Amino acid sequence: MSPSILIAGATGNTGRSTTETLSKLLQAPRLSSTQPPNPRPHTFSKKPNRPTPRYSPGLTRAFIASHNKPTQFADESTFYLALLHAGVKYVVRISTTAAFVRPDAIAYYPRAHWAIEALLESSEFKAMHWTSMQPNIFGSYFVGPAAEFIKEYRKTGRADTELKLMAAKDGAAGIIDPHEVGVFAAHLLVQEDTAVHSGKRYVLNGPENISGEGVVRMIERAIGVPVENVRYKDMSALDAYLEMEYKVSDVSHNVISSIRRASVSAWDGEWPCPPTSKEVLELAPPKRTPQQMLDSALQQ
Repeated sequence: MSPSILIAGATGNTGRSTTETLSKLLQAPRLSSTQPPNPRPHTFSKKPNRPTPRYSPGLTRAFIASHNKPTQFADESTFYLALLHAGVKYVVRISTTAAFVRPDAIAYYPRAHWAIEALLESSEFKAMHWTSMQPNIFGSYFVGPAAEFIKEYRKTGRADTELKLMAAKDGAAGIIDPHEVGVFAAHLLVQEDTAVHSGKRYVLNGPENISGEGVVRMIERAIGVPVENVRYKDMSALDAYLEMEYKVSDVSHNVISSIRRASVSAWDGEWPCPPTSKEVLELAPPKRTPQQMLDSALQQ
């Protein structure tokens, strides 16, 4: 009998490819999603000290892609406690870039990922196997602005519009397509022996590194003329997001703004990303290049 698998969060991102790949790998998988069109397939009771699922008996495995807001640790750890008491045997989760998952990370959310992994490593959670995926930066952050610039040029014929890139001019990153993160998650979820992968942290990089200048070169190949005005290390989009979060939620400005300082550390190359884990290369190696990601973005 195929396992019953819960897919929670990011269903339109990594979760979608996880579901699609599971459907291919398993003959008749039982999949549950926490996103529309079935937004509440699993609910949890509020019994003191023992939250338990009231849906889908037989649930054995789960894929979790949590939010990264300041309440992440409280929300995600509560979810794992529920899964533990429900008898779930294996969880695959998405963390963040490996180099930043440390107790002294500048931004709050890598510290949350570190703390969650420490919780899952504790003796209290030994009955539930787990694997944490640590992907590099998602390619959309690099190729998204590039695709928009190309589309605008094709409408107006102007190449003097300011191109805003969060990437540094020279600092290269192994950006990865989130679709391929979901593919690897699916391969983990169907493993017969999950103990082999339990407690492991797997690094995922794309097959090619690219810098901000490399993104500009891709744009120029697409439009056939030089890009005249580029702003590297642009934080305007991030600043707008952080300002909105601060206004609509009761959260410390110092905490939420730490995301900004983390970007500076990444530009400075303070913590280089480790190479892709051999288990990733053996099970489902990432194949999509930055150029392929850009081509896909242009078709949307």
